[in-house]
Amino acid sequence: MNTPMLYRLLDADPAAGPAELLHRARADRHLPHLVLSALVRDGVRMGEPARAELDRARGRVAHYTRLAAGLARSTGVRAIRGLPLAGYYPDGLLRPLESLDLVAPDEAALWQAVIRLVTDHPVEQIDVCLLGERPHHTAVTVQWPAEDPLVDPWYRVHLSTAALPGDGRGVPVRPYLAADDHVECLIALAESRLGGPAPVPGPLTLLDVAGLARRPFEPAETAAVLAAYRLAPEAAALLDHAAEHVPLGPLAAVRAALAPELAAEHRRRGEATAVTARCVPTRHGALLRRTVIRHTWGEARLLAPAPDTPLLLTPVADYLLTPAPDAVAAPATRTAALDALHRWDALC
Repeated sequence: MNTPMLYRLLDADPAAGPAELLHRARADRHLPHLVLSALVRDGVRMGEPARAELDRARGRVAHYTRLAAGLARSTGVRAIRGLPLAGYYPDGLLRPLESLDLVAPDEAALWQAVIRLVTDHPVEQIDVCLLGERPHHTAVTVQWPAEDPLVDPWYRVHLSTAALPGDGRGVPVRPYLAADDHVECLIALAESRLGGPAPVPGPLTLLDVAGLARRPFEPAETAAVLAAYRLAPEAAALLDHAAEHVPLGPLAAVRAALAPELAAEHRRRGEATAVTARCVPTRHGALLRRTVIRHTWGEARLLAPAPDTPLLLTPVADYLLTPAPDAVAAPATRTAALDALHRWDALC
């Protein structure tokens, strides 16, 4: 994984020099800091603004790393996806992190982590959704501004009791990841390809694959794990595309071992989606109010004061559940929900 590879992936002419490479990278919000880190590693001279931009990006990743370590010690949550993938990049090459993704062993640990984040940071937004019904899984995203929110993205931490959410149709929620770290990272990349027609893998995904290709994989075992997690088609498609751009190393043998798994998985999904009752609903929380932190609550509480007014009361905020993340409840429904909360307050 080197600078010439970056030129190839970004379709930049090496003769045009580093400025052209960085210009191409700025078309993708994920890539400028990675390219800047590669140029610094190569000894390319750059001005103070570029160095300051890279320093802020490094600081962001370091902050996420400290957050993940602290929350792991205090609550048992652990990082998945982006942060572990960053560990497979060569020294000095910065993998950008748009968010920190964490999986919790149970709902109590999830809310403990959320409370810790709300207590320690100027959290301005807390989004909640529930996957499934009985039992359901909880996902929470908390966000707060960067030190300079005009130029840097907000901090964003996503926590869930389900490591792999599935697609709500043929691929179910799978709560746990249980494999070697680099196999888990491959699983996470494959999972990101679920849900409708998958876009062509971008340069960052290809660099992720290139980083994983430097690790040892046992082909038959890895293919069996991917199949068990219902991700053989996504993993195969990802590796097929990546092979056109980066060396696959031991992942080439993994791709070959996946071939016998594809037809069975496609057949299984067809049978599952034919039964509409198996579709897993996702319910999204429309914020009704932030609350004083309920430190004694281990889990959130579901209330149904009326058929069209499902409420989710959490240790940090209360929500009206809706079928879509951007759904707007009718004023009468929202008023009824707030009235129900006030009645609930009076009983407590």
